[in-house]
Amino acid sequence: MPNQLYDTLRTLATEQVNSASRDIDKRSVREILAIINNEDARVAAAVKKEIPAIEKAVNIIVRAFKNGGRLIYVGAGTSGRLGIVDAAECPPTFGTPPELVVGIIAGGDAAVFHSQEGAEDSEKKGASALRKCRITKKDVVCGIAASARTPFVIGAVKYARTIGAKTLYVTTNPKKTLARLGINVDVAICPQVGAEVIMGSTRMKSGTAQKLVLNMLTTAAMIRIGKVYGNLMVDLQMTNRKLEERSKRIVSMVTGADYKTATKTLAAADGHVKTAIVMLLADVDAKEAKKRLKRADGFVRKAVK
Repeated sequence: MPNQLYDTLRTLATEQVNSASRDIDKRSVREILAIINNEDARVAAAVKKEIPAIEKAVNIIVRAFKNGGRLIYVGAGTSGRLGIVDAAECPPTFGTPPELVVGIIAGGDAAVFHSQEGAEDSEKKGASALRKCRITKKDVVCGIAASARTPFVIGAVKYARTIGAKTLYVTTNPKKTLARLGINVDVAICPQVGAEVIMGSTRMKSGTAQKLVLNMLTTAAMIRIGKVYGNLMVDLQMTNRKLEERSKRIVSMVTGADYKTATKTLAAADGHVKTAIVMLLADVDAKEAKKRLKRADGFVRKAVK
């Protein structure tokens, strides 16, 4: 007799057969690629429909950041790796401390590089991972699970709710699936990308959709806490040669300063791009620029005015 998991998998959107790729094993390479590309083209439209939910999630994250909280991603397999990638990119891009956005993956660090397939099957381990992270009610926990039913992720979200933390869920199964599985969260983001080209291979369209959503969550949140001026990264960290030169270029673009002046001002600002910009636009020294930024909650426009 089929067991409960077998029956559950049969109902999931991510486990259905895609009629467009049913005979893909008979197709030429060009035809295979066209099928994949056609299916990928559906992803952005599916994410667009979830913008109202993503907006709610961003507002929750922004409030958490302003109140000393963190964003903690929890996932397994591809979903977990996507959370870790998004978290890891925030410090160099937006100058955030590494602990502001955190990625947790079932199986720990080893699972980032090598599949740890059995690690996702325990709700208790998901809750334990969050306890080790010492979450508080100030934090936001975002579960990422294409199938929605990943026990590790469900366990983490359940634990987060018991301590009063806000909870988000990113999945490519519909909201009714979450309800059927007993998953209760503050905001569910559920882009409907349809069946995968290869049945159940959620690293494909589902993974792409999740990546787009995570990009939107952190980028929009960072904009709302003053990490961007115009559409420029003004809080990036000068941790390599490329970022050093990008920082100089950004200072020049915003202020009109030449390369030499931008370089000199950045040095006086201890490499802090926002401080350098305020120094030049407001014609103040580094100490005054830092005071202005602090009073303006990090927003360059307010600091200059």
